[in-house]
Parts: sequence; C-alpha cells; structure tokens
Amino acid sequence: MPIFDARVRLVLKHPGRLILTTLKDFRANQGLLLAGAVAYYALLSIVPLLILMLIGLSHFVDSAQLLETLERYLEWLLPGQSRALVAELARFMNNRGVIGWVLLVSMVFFSSLAFTVLENAMSVIFVHRVAIRRRHFLVSAILPYCYIGVLSLGLLLVTVVAGGLQTIGARHLEVLGHDWSLDRLSGTLLYLIGLAGEILLLTSIYLVMPVGRLSVRHALIGAVIAGVLWEISRHVLVWYFATLSQVGKVYGSLTTAIVVLLSLEIAATLLLLGAQVIAEFERGGEPARPAADAGSFHT
Repeated sequence: MPIFDARVRLVLKHPGRLILTTLKDFRANQGLLLAGAVAYYALLSIVPLLILMLIGLSHFVDSAQLLETLERYLEWLLPGQSRALVAELARFMNNRGVIGWVLLVSMVFFSSLAFTVLENAMSVIFVHRVAIRRRHFLVSAILPYCYIGVLSLGLLLVTVVAGGLQTIGARHLEVLGHDWSLDRLSGTLLYLIGLAGEILLLTSIYLVMPVGRLSVRHALIGAVIAGVLWEISRHVLVWYFATLSQVGKVYGSLTTAIVVLLSLEIAATLLLLGAQVIAEFERGGEPARPAADAGSFHT
C-alpha cells in the first residue's frame, strides 16, 4: 500500500511534528471536554456494568474468585480504589436475590452509556471518517451490549487463568538443593496478562468505535502509546494518593467518588489522545477539518 507507506514514512521522519499536530488537534477537538464526558458516564456505568458481568459469570465461576480477579485488575483502572469498589460489589452480590426486572433493565441501560458517549467522542476525533460515511443507528445501539458480552468472556478467561497461576505460585521448585518459590513468577505472569489485556482492549476499542474500517497496525500503535502513558500515570497516581494527596480532608465521604472520577478522566484523556494519534497517522500530518463540519458532539 504505497499511500499507507508514504504516510508512515512522513510521520516517522518528523516525530516532533506528529506530537505537536496531535496536541494541537486534540485541543481543537476539545479533547479534555470529551474526556470529561466519557469519564462522567463511565462513572455512572461502571458499577451496573460490573454487577451485570458478575451476575452472569457467577453461574459458571465462584463469586469470590471473580471478585478477587476484579479487584486485582480494577487496580489498573482505578489505582488505590479497587478494594472499596469490590467491597460494594460483594455486598450487592450477597443480596442479588432481591433484584427485580426494573432494576435489571436500569442496569442494562446505564451500563451502555459510557460506550455510547465514547462512540460520539470518537466521531469528533475521526471527523474525516464521519464526513465520508456514517454508522447505522442500529449498529450503534447494539454495539455497547456486544462489548459487554466480550468483556464478560474476557473476565471469565482471565479469572480461570489467574486461578491457575495462583496455584502455580503456591508451589516450590527444588533445583540443585535450593528451594525456589514460584510466587514471583506467578506475579510476573499476572502482570503481563494484565498489560497484554490492556493493550488488546485498547486496540479493540480503536478498531470498533470509530466509523469505518481501521488499520490494525494503526490501532495497535495508538493502543501501545495510550497503554504506556496510562501505566506511567497510574503509578504516579498511586504514589500521589499515598504520599501527597489531601483529597480526603477536602472531600470527606465523597473522596472515593472524586478519586475514581479523576482516575477515569485521566484514563479517558489518554484513550482519546491515542485515538488522535491514529487520526494523525491516517491523515499523514495533514491538518484536521473542524469538528463542527461533521456535526456536534452529543450524548
């Protein structure tokens, strides 16, 4: 594909221009405002989404094992707050017998909100695609629920694999008279699984959410950039909340909600920034059209 190769060569030849153009277009697209909208609806969606996944998967896997896996990998998304959230989910699971149809339908609705808003945010960033073709509204309506199903299957797979690795970690290996614990190996493998899952999830979002067919290579580049930036950010967040933050004294009982919202907004910003990088690769460094040309952002 000569056009694709020419664009890649142009971008790689001038990486500084790519960074500046990406940040400029991200600002022009009101990226921080879009990230705030995505984070807000993600905050509304995350608990109903996790509850639906737990209810469905608890028929196949022990609830305690599911919650343990969730706590481990929610730490990737919500540094320092996964334990509090999982505790709330555990209390809900203990009383799941009182769930009525109205509550169930409400959870299904709210669990899809973040996906809908994210799709709209992507349409602003990939304005050059939206100007050419638009997605059928039925596809947009069904897409969030398909994603919920895929995330549920991913959680089931990770739970099974994590359980096996924890079993391995409890064992010892004797080599030349030395007793070696496999706990460190198990922990390393769990981390690598989480990192690989993060990159795959980001890649799938970049492939599915924008209108039209996206290059897998472009999606993977955006996912790696967003994933690396988030890895750095979440470690900084853990350190900040553990050492310098005074948020608990300022917000009191609202601390958990504020910290979760802040973490989600940073994650959403990096997610959309990765999408902006992909958009710049597609345009080969050409300036973006104003987002208003393709319609306004709406929820």
